[in-house]
Amino acid sequence: MQQQTMTGEVSEISVQGWTRRDTTWMLSLFGTAVGAGILFLPINAGMGGFWPLVMMAVIIGPMTYLAHRGLSRFVCSSSKPGSDITHVVEEHFGIGAGKAITILYFFAIYPIVLIYGVGITNTVDSFIVNQLGMASPPRWLLSGALILAMMAVMVSGEKLMLKVTQFLVYPLVAILVFMSLYLIPSWKTDALMQVPASSDFLGTVWLTIPVLVFAFNHSPAVSQFSVALKREHGGNASKKADVILRNTSMMLVGFVMLFVFSCVLSLSPAQLAESKELNLPILSYLANVHASGFVSYFGPIIAVIAIVSSFFGHYMGATEGMKGIVTKQLRSSNKEVSEKKVDKFILGFMFFTIWGVAVINPSILGMIEALGGPIIAAILYLMPMYAVYKVPALRAYRGRISNIFVIIAGVLAMTAILFGMLS
Repeated sequence: MQQQTMTGEVSEISVQGWTRRDTTWMLSLFGTAVGAGILFLPINAGMGGFWPLVMMAVIIGPMTYLAHRGLSRFVCSSSKPGSDITHVVEEHFGIGAGKAITILYFFAIYPIVLIYGVGITNTVDSFIVNQLGMASPPRWLLSGALILAMMAVMVSGEKLMLKVTQFLVYPLVAILVFMSLYLIPSWKTDALMQVPASSDFLGTVWLTIPVLVFAFNHSPAVSQFSVALKREHGGNASKKADVILRNTSMMLVGFVMLFVFSCVLSLSPAQLAESKELNLPILSYLANVHASGFVSYFGPIIAVIAIVSSFFGHYMGATEGMKGIVTKQLRSSNKEVSEKKVDKFILGFMFFTIWGVAVINPSILGMIEALGGPIIAAILYLMPMYAVYKVPALRAYRGRISNIFVIIAGVLAMTAILFGMLS
C-alpha cells in the first residue's frame, strides 16, 4: 500500500497495519519531546510576538518529521543487527569519526538531562511554596530524591519505562488540551494587532528556530526506537519508522502549538520575560499568576509529568552515548570491557552530575541555547543528510527536495545559535 508523506513524497509502507506496539512507541517519542515543548517554548517563542509564532507553527511540522526520519533511516542502514547510532557511525565513517560523533551525540543530549534535573526541582519547589503554602525544603534533599525516583524507573528496564511513559502521556495530553481551552477566555487580542516589519518578522523566526529544534526534538529516543523496529521488522524497519515518526510529529505539532498559542495569548511579553528571569517553566509561572485554582494546581502537575516523560527518552540517549564513548576508549586502549562495571560507572556519573547541577540551579534557557542547540542541529539535521550522499546503503534517498529543506533548516538553526551567542 502507498501513503503520502508530509512533503508530498510517496513511500511504500509496510503491509502490516498500525499495532498497539506502534502506539506505545509513538507515545514514548511524543513524551520525549513534549517536556521541552510545553515548558520552555512559549517563553522564547512568545516573546517574539504572535505572527512570527504562526510562521513557526507552519514550518516546525515538516522540520521535525523530516529530520527525525533522516536520523532513523541512518540508524536502520546498518548491516549489523542491534547496532545503535554510536555503532552505525563507526560502521559508515570509521573509528576516528565514530568516536568524534559519539562524543558530540552525548553532549547534544547530556545537557538536556541536566536541564530536567533543574526543571523538576524548581517546579516541585515552586508547587510546595506557592500552592501548598509550605516552607521550601532543602534543595539538595529535594533534587536528590526526585532524580533518584526518575532514574529508578530507567534502571528497571525498557519495558517498564515504556509502560510508565504510556501511563503518563495519556493524562498529559488530556490535561494539556483542557488547559489550552481553559485559557481561551483570558486571551488578549493586543498581540494580533502588532504586525512586525518584514525584517523583524524573519529575524524573530530565524532566532527562534534553535528553540523550536530543541522543543520538538525526540532524537535521543530515535536510536533505540530504530534498533527495536529493526529487530521486529527487519528490512521494513525504516518504512515502519517513517509512519510512526510522521504520526508523532503531527501529534506534537497539534497539541504543543495549541498550548503554546494559548499561553502566549494569555500572558503579556513582560510576563513571559519575568518567567524566563525566574527560571520557571511556563506552567509554574501560570500557576503563580493565574487566579484560577484549576491552573494553580494542575499547571505544576502537568509540568512534572512532562519533565518525567521527557527525562526518560533523554536519559536513554545520554547513557547510550556515554556507553559508546567509554567502551570505544577501553577497546582502543586494549582493555577488557566489563558491561556491568561500565553500567555502574555511568549510573553513578549521571546521578551525581544531574544532582550537582540541580543544586546549583543555572539558567535553563541559557543552557538550552548554549549547550544543546548547536550539537542537536548538527547531529539531527546535518549528519544524516551528509550520510545520504556518502553512504552507499542510503543511496536510494538521494536527490530529494526534502533533503535540501532539512539541510537549510539545520544551517539556519546553527547560524542563529552562533549569532545569538556572538551578539
